[in-house]
Amino acid sequence: MKEPKRVLFVSQEIFPYLEEETPIRLLNRKLPQACQENGIETRTFMPKFGEINERRNQLHEVIRLSGNNLVINETDHPLLLKVASIQSARIQIYFIDNDDFFHRRRGLADEAGKEYEDNDERTIFFARGSLETVQKLRWTPNVVHVSGWMSALTPLYLRKAFSDTPFFADSKIVVALDGDGFRTPFGTDFAHKLRIRGVDASCVSHLEGKEVTYVDLMKLAIDYADAVSIQSDNVCPELLDYVSQKGIPVLQYAPENTAEHVDFFKQLMAEQPAE
Repeated sequence: MKEPKRVLFVSQEIFPYLEEETPIRLLNRKLPQACQENGIETRTFMPKFGEINERRNQLHEVIRLSGNNLVINETDHPLLLKVASIQSARIQIYFIDNDDFFHRRRGLADEAGKEYEDNDERTIFFARGSLETVQKLRWTPNVVHVSGWMSALTPLYLRKAFSDTPFFADSKIVVALDGDGFRTPFGTDFAHKLRIRGVDASCVSHLEGKEVTYVDLMKLAIDYADAVSIQSDNVCPELLDYVSQKGIPVLQYAPENTAEHVDFFKQLMAEQPAE
């Protein structure tokens, strides 16, 4: 029996869990539904930021998928996995949680608008936690769609840390670019923090000893991408130039472009080895 096609969404923010209806949050809400309406299975992951109301959104912990410790900068961080459903769309959202990184803290900045000093480690935890959970689910995606800079390490870890697992061997990676970056660069030890089995010094040598900006982080994502989708009309020109140099497929920006995304995913799936 032919396996169904599958798209994994690793998204920084999704409406209605973050209440403001920004275009990116709405698109990340609508894309999984559009895929499923076209016969494509989906799984969706986002960080469990502290402002997400667990009771109102009916989140509950998935015990069998929780409990792993992820080591970042020689410190253990327990992974908690929670899930909720958007009934009207018939989709589930998996939430990556940790008491220190997410549970009691807002999204990307505190109430005064100051970006969290450990956003670098939160980014590492979210990407690694999402991929570890997908592997536990034994769910192989044909396409992995990465949205938001807190998801931007997913391509690096998928291609390097999970390169010896069959789950992601043929997965195509689509990196979404929008206009929302961060102001405070990650510290000069970021390259060291990234390293785990499979991600050695050679993978991140260009980041060693430097403060890592938003543009640096997104270029790292693009380096391991098979395609790019433009999700805003104000994407950094330097990133657009970088994508152009790579010569990879690009889905150009069009508001409310869920149908175009689904077609784009299908084209990438058609390029994969026959089952």
